[in-house]
Amino acid sequence: MVALITLGHGSRHGDAPRGVDTLAAAAGDLLGVPAHAAYLDLNEPLLIDAARALAATHNHAVVVPLLFTRAYHSRVDVPSAVAEAHAASGLNLTLAHGLGVGQDMAQLLAWRVHREAPTDADIALYSVGTSCDDANRSVANLADDVAELTGRRVWAVAATRGITIGDVAAQSNKLHILPLFVTAGLLLDKVDIRAPHVTVSPPLGRDLAGIVAARYRDCVPVPA
Repeated sequence: MVALITLGHGSRHGDAPRGVDTLAAAAGDLLGVPAHAAYLDLNEPLLIDAARALAATHNHAVVVPLLFTRAYHSRVDVPSAVAEAHAASGLNLTLAHGLGVGQDMAQLLAWRVHREAPTDADIALYSVGTSCDDANRSVANLADDVAELTGRRVWAVAATRGITIGDVAAQSNKLHILPLFVTAGLLLDKVDIRAPHVTVSPPLGRDLAGIVAARYRDCVPVPA
């Protein structure tokens, strides 16, 4: 049986690993395969250590990066970590596509809006942001897709660059923040939601399980 490894970036936030563990378990349950969480940095186990441990009982695993865009981590750090883990463990590792910003993600976010956002609220799709312009544009396009699916005004707001939540809140009578975050993070904690007309959803967490499972199935078809 081919195992699943979810590969997160890692975070200094104390609650972040719990959210990733929950997501990995939920995706594994959907697939009916063993599932394990691993990280590029900051949390344990690192991918190399997870691969070494898994090699004792398996010979193959699919690695699904918990990343939304094709920025530096996705293009450079992840392939490097997978190659290093394979060399150190002997475990065959198939690198799947990451979470992405495609239609499946847009549909998930639209479902979150319908479930959690107050009626008539504008939406701020809140991401970490990156120095990669193409990646930032892909998130802006995702915001446009969510706007089309929900009929709402949707801004793309990055934590590390460009317009801020405060800027958007000043232009909106009612604003709901929709985090493009897998799990808890320090940048998400810094969002100022003291204004009475601003609300916020939790990170996407286990709601991403279906997308993770789909990325696995793209590499190893399993019964639906």
